[in-house]
Amino acid sequence: ALLEIFLLLQQNPDLKGVRASTIRAIRTHRDLIDDTFRADIRCRSLFMEIVKQPRGVTHELRRMNSYGILAAYLPPFARIVGLMQYDLFHVYTVDQHTLFVIRNLRRLTVPEFANELPLCSQLMGQIPKPELLVLAGLFHDIAKGRGGDHSTLGAEEARQFCRVHNLSIHDTELVAWLVRQHLVMSATAQHKDIDDPQVVNEFATAVSDSTRLDYLFLLTVADMRATNPKLWNSWKDSLLRQLYRQTQRAFRRGLENPLDKRERVRETQSLAKKILVENGVEAEATEKLWRFMDDEYFFRYLPEEIAWHGKALLPYQEAPQSQCLILIQSLSSRGGTDIFIHAPRQKHQFAAITATFDRLSLNIVEARITVDTRGYTLDTYSVLEHNGEPISSPQRLREIETELRKRLKSTEPPKLTPPRSSPRQLKHFSVPTAISFITDISNQRTIMEVVTTDRPGLLARIAFAMMECDVMVQNAKIATFGAEAADVFFITDLQNRPIQDAAVCERLKQNLISYLDPATETPPL
Repeated sequence: ALLEIFLLLQQNPDLKGVRASTIRAIRTHRDLIDDTFRADIRCRSLFMEIVKQPRGVTHELRRMNSYGILAAYLPPFARIVGLMQYDLFHVYTVDQHTLFVIRNLRRLTVPEFANELPLCSQLMGQIPKPELLVLAGLFHDIAKGRGGDHSTLGAEEARQFCRVHNLSIHDTELVAWLVRQHLVMSATAQHKDIDDPQVVNEFATAVSDSTRLDYLFLLTVADMRATNPKLWNSWKDSLLRQLYRQTQRAFRRGLENPLDKRERVRETQSLAKKILVENGVEAEATEKLWRFMDDEYFFRYLPEEIAWHGKALLPYQEAPQSQCLILIQSLSSRGGTDIFIHAPRQKHQFAAITATFDRLSLNIVEARITVDTRGYTLDTYSVLEHNGEPISSPQRLREIETELRKRLKSTEPPKLTPPRSSPRQLKHFSVPTAISFITDISNQRTIMEVVTTDRPGLLARIAFAMMECDVMVQNAKIATFGAEAADVFFITDLQNRPIQDAAVCERLKQNLISYLDPATETPPL
C-alpha cells in the first residue's frame, strides 16, 4: 500500500491529492520498507509500474521523495536527499536536480510542449522504452558525494537495481551505460572540435549504435537543462543537435568508412555552390572566388554559411580593399549571433577583437579563425548577450559593427580594458587555474585547455597572454560551468605549425597564469 497509493494517483487523474492524515500515516510507517519489502516481487512490480505510467511520473516521484518513500525504497537515493553541490553550476540539491531531469524527460512526451525542443520531442516518441530513460535519469547522479567517479559508481547501482527488478540483460546494460556515459556527449560538444570528422567518428565509436545515441542525446539535454535554468541557451542546443546529426550520419556511412576531410570539403563546396547558383550567382564566379580559399575554410563552415559569405565577398574577389567587410547574422543556425570578419590579417587581431567584445559586454561562445591565400581573415565569432540570448536589437547590432570597424582600422596596439567587477556570487568561488597542451598532429595544431575561475573579460585576458607569446588562434570553444570556465583553444605558431617546443608551452603557461591569477588586479602589459 505504501507504493500502491502513488500508482493509484497516477491512474486516477480525478483524485486531487492525499489527506493530511494519510500523509502522516505514510511517514509514520515508512520504516516498514525494509529489505524484505524491497525483495517482494509485488513491491518491485509496483515501483516499475509507477515508472512506466504514461502520466504523473514526475509528480508522483516528487511526492514519494517528499514523503520519504523514494529514499526508503532506494537506499542509495537517501544519500543524495538534500545533498548540496557547492558550485554555481548546479543550483539545486542532487535529489531535486535528479527529479528535474526526469521532469524534463517527461515534458518531451507532452504534445503542447513539442515546439520547445522539436527534435527531442520527435525522438522521445520513437524510442522503444521511455521508462529506461527515466531510470537512467534517476540513477545518473545517485553516487555523488561518495568520492570517486560518480558515473562509474552510479552505473553499478543502476545495474544492480535493474537486475533485481527483472529487466532484460539488454535493458539493464543500456541503463547502466547511460549512467556511466551521461557526461560524454556534453563534454564532446562543448570541448572538442565537432567539425572534425575524426572527433565525430571517435564519439560514434564510443556510442556504438543509433539507438544508444537517441537515448544519450535525450538524457544529455534533460540533464543540462536541469542544472541551472540560466545556463541552457540556443548555442548549447545547436551544439548538441549538430553532434547528434553528424553522429547519425557516421552510423549511416558505417564506422569502418569514416568521412575524410577531402571528401567533406568536396561535399561542402558542392552544396554551397548549389545555394549560390539558386541565388543568381554564376558557378564560374564562385570558383574564381574560391581559388583564394584553402581546404580549412570549407572544413570549418557549413554550406549555408559559405554561400552567405560568398555573395558578399564577390565584389572584392579581384582587388580586395583594405576596408574590412563585416557581416552579422542575428540568429544563426548554430544558435548564437554570428559575426563574420573579412579583413587584412593582423598579428594581434584576436586580442583586439576579444577586447572589443569585452568592452561591449558580449560573451564569445565560439571562434572560427581562418585566413585565405592573400592574407585576409575569414573569421567568425559566435556571441551572446550577457543573459545568454542572441542579439536581436538592430541598434545593438549597429553598435557592434561600428566598434569593430573602428578597432580594425586602428593601427595602435590593442589595450586590455580595466577589469570589471565580478558578480557577487563568483567572489565566493575560486577555481585553481590549470593549463594543459595536446599536440594534434593530424590537424597540424596544438590543443590548449584552460580551466580557471570565470570572470568578466576572461577571454580577452587569455587572448592578450597568447598575443605576447606570438601564438595564433585557429579555433576556440568556450564553455562555462557556474564559477568554472573551461575553454579550449586550437593554436599554432606564427608559421601555422603546432607548438611542440616544451619551453614555448611553459612560457605561454606562465604568461597565462600571470594574467589569470586572481591576486593580479592589473595584468602585466
